Amino acid sequence: MLRLTWVQPEDLIGHELRQAALDGREPSAIAARWRAAGGTEAPTRAGASPHPASRYLRTLAEDLLDELADLPSRLADSEPTDLARIRASCPSWPEPTPAAPTPHHYEAAWLGRAVGCLLGKPVEKLPLEAIRRLAGSTGNWPLRTYFTAKGVPEELLAAHPWNRRSATTSLAENIDGMPEDDDLNYPLLNLLLLRRHGSDFTTTDVARLWLDELPAGRTFTAERIACRNLLLGIEPPHTARHRNPFREWIGALIRADVHGWTNPGDPAAAADQAHRDATLTHTANGVYAAMFTAAVIARAATGSADIHTCLRTGLMVIPPRSRLARAVDHAIRLARTHEDFDTVVDELHATYARTHHWVHAIPNTALIAAALTHADGDFTGSICRAVSGGWDTDSNGATAGSVAALLAGSPAALPHHWTAPLKNRLATSVADFNGTGFDAPARLTHDLAHRLTPLEAARP
Repeated sequence: MLRLTWVQPEDLIGHELRQAALDGREPSAIAARWRAAGGTEAPTRAGASPHPASRYLRTLAEDLLDELADLPSRLADSEPTDLARIRASCPSWPEPTPAAPTPHHYEAAWLGRAVGCLLGKPVEKLPLEAIRRLAGSTGNWPLRTYFTAKGVPEELLAAHPWNRRSATTSLAENIDGMPEDDDLNYPLLNLLLLRRHGSDFTTTDVARLWLDELPAGRTFTAERIACRNLLLGIEPPHTARHRNPFREWIGALIRADVHGWTNPGDPAAAADQAHRDATLTHTANGVYAAMFTAAVIARAATGSADIHTCLRTGLMVIPPRSRLARAVDHAIRLARTHEDFDTVVDELHATYARTHHWVHAIPNTALIAAALTHADGDFTGSICRAVSGGWDTDSNGATAGSVAALLAGSPAALPHHWTAPLKNRLATSVADFNGTGFDAPARLTHDLAHRLTPLEAARP
């Protein structure tokens, strides 16, 4: 039986009950009604429960999703989604600074994103302890290179199998170019977006592009919900809110890199673009994660800022009283306090693992910030720390790799053992780019940045 993931109402309701509690609503009465009717919790790691619910439970879940959406939130004033209100809540909005990245900078960033993603792919969805044991069994802990199945005891593999979709393409012995992944698909889609519509694109332009170019089967969580909503005739930004319990998950963050790359030195413009992209699928902290990431990358593209300055810049574009701002600040402080990064990770998991799904933007963004801080922006250190922290391993590795590689400045600055297995070959479901080398999207990114970014001298 086909169990389509991330859209079944009986599976969404458990995620929405958790999300409602996180974003300041009181869902306990609705939760009691769901459980009294025989409803179950959301699947822990999969996108769908193994068996369909009865027609009665499915209908009840739909009704309860709508009731949950109508509950008031005590956090509404401190966590707006509207850009004007976000800006009004920030004490200082970042000013532009001179930047002139070359195509080599962008090729490094694309490669870094791919390497970090590839490193995390085989252990996506695995619990933290499993990641540590799998890597440690082959002498690769602390993590310093790609995972391998060679030398892993059979009983350990039986207890903690690799991610089934990724093991054949992303373990060290199997890598033959960069395999297809949504963490690369979305940045490539955003190149098409900017090429077609320029920096003044609208959220509706993003929606039309997705309907034209993005296979529905390669969407997940909030992005799949938004595509479903578009096909139901729901327009942005309501696509981000209608029966979408994933609206604060990581999907908008993984689309943010191109907005930073194409606004070098202008984190405010990068955050603005990221906001227009993110609000198709996300609200509040899900949007902030994208804005934060875009601003960090825009500052990194100047070539004159260290990682700590970049992270401070990212915090300037998100509401300081938001849960995301507090989580990032907490993670950075932990990374500065503890010499052992495992201790940092343990503290983050103790804080967030019980309350947040492993794909939620808040703990994952915090982990990325902690990894970059603890590694002082070093490429290998950043991606290894981000992946070794668990949760959404491939997405976290990709974002940390993008930032750290941009700071490194050129493909030659990235260790050969990371980049050589990619063979300058990229697989993607975005047809215009399938089979290209990383130099091709790098050149287009550079051209778009040059076309989209006004000369510094022309700024008031």
